[in-house]
Amino acid sequence: MPCQPLPRSFYNRDTVAVARDLLGKRLVRLLDGQRLAGLIVESEAYCGRADPGSHAYRGPTPRAAVMFGESGHAYVYFIYGMHHCFNVVAHLPARAGAVLVRGLQPLEGLEEMQARRRGLPLGQVSNGPARLCQALGIARQLNGLDLCLGQELWIEDGDPIADEAVLVGPRVGLNLQGPAAGQPWRFAVAGNRWVSRPLPPLPLAEVGLSPCQDGVERGNNA
Repeated sequence: MPCQPLPRSFYNRDTVAVARDLLGKRLVRLLDGQRLAGLIVESEAYCGRADPGSHAYRGPTPRAAVMFGESGHAYVYFIYGMHHCFNVVAHLPARAGAVLVRGLQPLEGLEEMQARRRGLPLGQVSNGPARLCQALGIARQLNGLDLCLGQELWIEDGDPIADEAVLVGPRVGLNLQGPAAGQPWRFAVAGNRWVSRPLPPLPLAEVGLSPCQDGVERGNNA
């Protein structure tokens, strides 16, 4: 029996904490009346204006404005002229931030998901942010969608993943220097085949969470 969408209170927290807690949750896409769903097995946190790796770093630009809005909305952007990436807006009040969903273990609508990925093996259907968007039919028309309404796209609760089963490491593909480059803000379920490569190197149980470091947003000092 399908669960209810996660409440907004789940997203109204530190972005890094939400990224970790999204592991084990179920991402659901309702497409032409069919449920396509998968278990979130990999995520990355992107904080606010103190995080140079984040789209929010330069403020509420037209592209990143949704990251400064109400938590619990979808942030979908287009990269390299060919790929979409799905993020969940999540942050404390008066902050900004979003979580990139990087890996999804297919659970429902497997044939449709494979067809949308041109018949590739199931292990290659959703093991990466662009791949999972293609498999679920997530594109820019869903940017800004309220995930708490349970209409076209939403996230349901799932079985919690223990810290002992979570790997952490730096985010992927960022050309950064300084502290932000090495922040352990990428999370993945250890041993899951739908986690993209390279694997995060460290066990969360030993490292612990490193929350966003933007207690006061850059440029907004009172």
